Amino acid sequence: MKRNILIHPDPRLKKVCAPVTDLTDELRKLADDMLETMYDAPGIGLAAPQIGVLDRLIVLDCMKEEGDTPRPLVMFNPEVLSASDETNVYEEGCLSIPDQYAEVTRPKVVEVAWMDRDGNAQRETFDGLWSTCVQHEIDHLNGKLFIDYLKPLRRQLITRKMQKLKREKARL
Repeated sequence: MKRNILIHPDPRLKKVCAPVTDLTDELRKLADDMLETMYDAPGIGLAAPQIGVLDRLIVLDCMKEEGDTPRPLVMFNPEVLSASDETNVYEEGCLSIPDQYAEVTRPKVVEVAWMDRDGNAQRETFDGLWSTCVQHEIDHLNGKLFIDYLKPLRRQLITRKMQKLKREKARL
């Protein structure tokens, strides 16, 4: 089931999420809903707080070229174990901040540990876009948005645009 994506500024997007302690069928269904919502948007990542759920759960799939085989990942309690000193700059966007993009510098390579939908411990090293995406989504679980990396003036400008967008949507 497709879920509604919260638009910044929404206080739920700035909250630190609680760890998932008991992997239930309800949480697995939530992960499926999040994947459906992400693909429909379309996006390459989505974090639970973006749909108003304050649990440490993210989904991502950076296989976005036509003909690529999808690789949906569901991560409960994802955690960056190590990050490279080398950095990458990507123009990031966010489903909670529609049509706004900015260059963000992050570690080029990260090693991440998480629990999969079956409760198994997983660990993988991500590079390039996958690395940027997983870091962006984990930031959401810690109440951080990509615009928090920007200079205050640019961040305020984007926030004002989002407030205007929300007012316009409320009138429809």
